[in-house]
Amino acid sequence: MPKHLRSLQEFTGDELLSLVRRAIEMKQERSEGVAHNQLAGKTVGLIFEKPSTRTRVSFESAMYGLGGQVIFLSGRDTQLARSEPLKDMSRVMSRYVDGMVVRTFGQNVVDELADYASVPVINALTDLHHPCQILSDIMTVVEEKGRIEDLHIVWLGDGNNMANSWIQAAAKIGFRLTLACPDKYGPDDNILALGQTEATKPITLINDPVEAVQTADVINVDVWASMGMENEQEERLKVFSPYQLNTALLDRAPAGAIVLHCLPAHREEEITDEVLESSRCVAFDQAENKMHIHKAILEKFLA
Repeated sequence: MPKHLRSLQEFTGDELLSLVRRAIEMKQERSEGVAHNQLAGKTVGLIFEKPSTRTRVSFESAMYGLGGQVIFLSGRDTQLARSEPLKDMSRVMSRYVDGMVVRTFGQNVVDELADYASVPVINALTDLHHPCQILSDIMTVVEEKGRIEDLHIVWLGDGNNMANSWIQAAAKIGFRLTLACPDKYGPDDNILALGQTEATKPITLINDPVEAVQTADVINVDVWASMGMENEQEERLKVFSPYQLNTALLDRAPAGAIVLHCLPAHREEEITDEVLESSRCVAFDQAENKMHIHKAILEKFLA
């Protein structure tokens, strides 16, 4: 049976950090002009029901950078929109490609494709998990701070799929995590409960953004209304406004705290232009690192 990347829950902390270390190594080798050709002759199918700029381009660049080929399939290019059984699609696609990278809505789509696939299935985003993004975020933290295990990571805002994957990463790797979310907008209850049970360091859910950042080493923010929540935009602007990462809030954090944002940003909503453009924000290094961590993932699962 092939190994899949459905979420971070199926991996050990050592396995996750090994991927991060390999991505850093491959990034360095790329800067030195070292050619990678581990996936020559192989093809990956990118099945994207949700549109994306960074995720698509970084996965395509990663695959090409490893000598492989990519077939991109949007939702309208597949039979998903016409209700073809996922198990049928998975078994057919497995005979054409060497791996599938899936960006979709429901985690059940990734899980059913993986259940019936004879090639690796990689979760490039669902409404419940965003494992590849969090791995590139951890890579950025390790580059900036030299480690992550003894750091305090803070999540501000919506307890969305990224928050869920941060919880799993904290439980597996063993770093302190504080999530500051409004009432009724916290992370998935089951994921939080399991993470707190498995964790060796505190995973805490609170409401107060000021309390959260006071001992932060890393402050991570994301948009308040993810794709598909556009009809909630006005209500969310009211609820989340106290969680905006602005200079006044950042000044309450230690001087060495860095800022992450997975982009695209809604400037002057969840983060101000001043903070995003400051030297403390590493969002563009974080964006670049998506490509390097995707190379490490593709190498591990497809080579």
